[in-house]
Amino acid sequence: MPALSEVLTALDALWPPERAEQWDAVGTVCGAPEAEVGRVLFAVDPVQEIVDEAVTLGADLLVTHHPLYLRGTTTVAASTFKGKVVHTLIKHDIALHVAHTNADTADPGVSDALAGALDLRITGPLVPDPTDPHGRRGLGRICELGHPMTLADLTAYAAAHLPATAQGVRAAGDPDRMIRTLAVSGGSGDSLFDAVRAAGVDAFLTADLRHHPASEATQNSPLALLDAAHWATEWPWCEQAAAQLDAVSDRHGWGLRTHVSRTVTDPWTAHAASAQLSSHPETTHTTGAPR
Repeated sequence: MPALSEVLTALDALWPPERAEQWDAVGTVCGAPEAEVGRVLFAVDPVQEIVDEAVTLGADLLVTHHPLYLRGTTTVAASTFKGKVVHTLIKHDIALHVAHTNADTADPGVSDALAGALDLRITGPLVPDPTDPHGRRGLGRICELGHPMTLADLTAYAAAHLPATAQGVRAAGDPDRMIRTLAVSGGSGDSLFDAVRAAGVDAFLTADLRHHPASEATQNSPLALLDAAHWATEWPWCEQAAAQLDAVSDRHGWGLRTHVSRTVTDPWTAHAASAQLSSHPETTHTTGAPR
């Protein structure tokens, strides 16, 4: 089995830490460089449920998209949520590694996986990385549908093909408008509206859209919006990332066993439709694995 240091070198080659945003906190949180790694678990969030899953699985390394300590800390006391996570990891000899914004802009990156989950054809990055001579890296992706859909049908299609969450997918715009091209960005994407408008696409699918930016975007252009759960737009990356590490393992003859957590860690657990939008409001609860 490879040493943790060897696996981390491979992960840094896939998602170089120097390509992360300056405010980000990527890289290795805990783990002994000389420890052997045989089993790796990929997940979006480094929360206790995921760490407990790693313990049960017998994982030696947990790779998450979201950082554990984004803003730093002065304590890892087990009486705190994040401290308990660290204590559990160290007690069971499980390393934790984070690939966040450096995975967002990679080739392939988070938005490639999102586009893949929706079976979209990628034509290029939404915000190209100026340091990439090939023009493939960058934030978000510009895509084409296999065939045009109405906004209503595209919303239903996205909800059916992304992991199930209480939020589902909501849309802004004329439900009957035909959509042929769209931009996608995994995670929070309302800072990208200028780039989306410049791309001239029919729609933008992302997460965490706020009222004012969304309102301004729809008032200033015919752009349609699709807003999915943050976790659901990033979970497909876990499968993509695991496949990338599998390929590295095969090249080196490591024999790593990679796993993708199917635990839903989206924080929202219920949704009720407004009465004026449905004569029979329903409340939906989500548990278990993503579809």
